[in-house]
Amino acid sequence: MKKLFIPLALLALTMTSCVSKKKYVELEQKYNDTRGNLQKTTLEKEQLEAKFAKIEKRVDDYNEKINSLKSVNESLHEENNVKLDMVGKSAVISNSVKEKMRETLKNVDPAELANAKTLKDSMNVAIAHNLKKSINTSELENDEDVNIDIDQTVVMISVSDKMLFNTASYRVKKNAYKLIKKLADVINSEPSMDVMIEGHTDSRPIHNAVVEDNWDLSVKRATSIVRLLEKKYDVDASRLIASGRGSSVPLVENSSAANRARNRRTRIVILPNLDKFFGLLAEKEEIKP
Repeated sequence: MKKLFIPLALLALTMTSCVSKKKYVELEQKYNDTRGNLQKTTLEKEQLEAKFAKIEKRVDDYNEKINSLKSVNESLHEENNVKLDMVGKSAVISNSVKEKMRETLKNVDPAELANAKTLKDSMNVAIAHNLKKSINTSELENDEDVNIDIDQTVVMISVSDKMLFNTASYRVKKNAYKLIKKLADVINSEPSMDVMIEGHTDSRPIHNAVVEDNWDLSVKRATSIVRLLEKKYDVDASRLIASGRGSSVPLVENSSAANRARNRRTRIVILPNLDKFFGLLAEKEEIKP
C-alpha cells in the first residue's frame, strides 16, 4: 500500500505545480494586457487633454474677440451719439441732442410744428418752446413788447425800449425788473450759456450832457442791463457781454414814429451749449407736477 501511495502523492504534487504555472502565465498575460491598455488609455488621455487645451484656447480667443467687438460696438455707439450733423450752413447738432429735441417736440403745439420742414426748423421750434416756457412773458405787463426769435440755434430776445427805458434815458425802469429777473433765472440755471446784451436806437441824433450820440446811448443801455444782471441778480460777469449798435442795424426804415419805435430796442442774445441746454430742460420736464 505504501508503494502505491507515494507515486500518487508525487503525481498530485506534480499536477499542482503545472496548474500554478499556467495560471501564472495567464495572470502575467492579463497584467501585460492591462498595462498595455493603461498605457493606451494614458496616451489617449494626454491626447484628449491636448485637444481640450486647444479648445479652451480657441474659446478664450473667441471670448477675447467678442469682448473686443463689444468694445468697438460701444465706441461706435458713443461716436454715433456725438456725431455732428450740419444745421443750416454753420451750426451743428449731435444725435444725442436730436433725441432730446424729439422729446421736447412731443410737448409742442402741432400748429407750431406745421412749418418745420428741416432739422434746423425743428431745432428752432424746440429751443423757442423751452425758452418761452422758462421766461413765460405772459406774466409780464406789455408782454407784446417782448419777442423771442431763433437763428441757427442762437436765441434772441428783443425787448422794446418803452418797456425798459424812458425816452433818451439809459436808466432801467422798475417795471422791467420782473423781465430781467426771469432772464437772470434762465441764465443762472444753465452755466453753459453766454449772454450778450445789445442796445439799438432809431436814427434821430441825440446829444446832451451825459449822452454823446446814438452809439453812446445804445452802449449805456446795454451796460445798465448788464449791471443789473450782475449786481442785483448774481449772474457771473464773465458770461455777460455789453454791446451797442447805435442806429446801424434797423429792423425797418426810420420813416415814421411807429417804425422808429420798432427800431428802438434791446436785444438779448443767448448762446446755449445745446447738450447741456436740452439736458437741463429734460430734467425740468421730469420733475414738473
